[in-house]
Amino acid sequence: MPKYFAVKARIEGLLDDLGEGGPLPTERELAARFGVARETVRQALRELLLQGRVRRKGRGTVVAGPKLVQPLSTDSYTEGVRRQGRVPGRHLITLEQLAADPVLAAELRLDAGAAVWHMERVLLADDERVGLESTYLSVARLPHLARDFAPDTSFYAFLRETLGLEPAVVDERIETVLATPREALLIGTPPALPMLLLHRSSGDAGGEPLERVRSLYRGDRFSFTVHMDRRS
Repeated sequence: MPKYFAVKARIEGLLDDLGEGGPLPTERELAARFGVARETVRQALRELLLQGRVRRKGRGTVVAGPKLVQPLSTDSYTEGVRRQGRVPGRHLITLEQLAADPVLAAELRLDAGAAVWHMERVLLADDERVGLESTYLSVARLPHLARDFAPDTSFYAFLRETLGLEPAVVDERIETVLATPREALLIGTPPALPMLLLHRSSGDAGGEPLERVRSLYRGDRFSFTVHMDRRS
């Protein structure tokens, strides 16, 4: 058994006693307790960080809470987080108009070069940064988005309450990636932390495209579920 793996198992034995948010001893203290090099402790902590068992807080390490479990559905991020008793939030980074490239224009059924909104927001759960969301929308369909929409609220709630629209058809694709240095800085994670990347295209009940979304979630804080029933 690799030495770091044995150290990791012993550190895991401490986590339940410390409880969520409890601070772990320093690397130096753990190395002295287990009689190993600090690099061995560091590797064990990296594994626990990637698994979402611990998280960084300032210059130390604390016990992480359970992962957020987000269902793959037509629901919004806000609705999914609220169902788990957490407080969702978003912090606006960018809201700008761009000319759609041919690929984006085809997905939104627009002419190449048509004006689209690009809205980039950091995703929050109980004020903890857990992801980064980039949304692309037709300016012609939502000409007053910058004036009417509060970017720290749910976009789907805005569509439903203001325009009577909501996603009825959703296609999603998931892959694992590493964040760019800029993305890692915005989310507040190390660049080496694996991320879950979701590509979403949604349309309304009439089949007209509503949005294209690129959502980057922390791999140590999120997991996704899907329900399937062969009876239907």
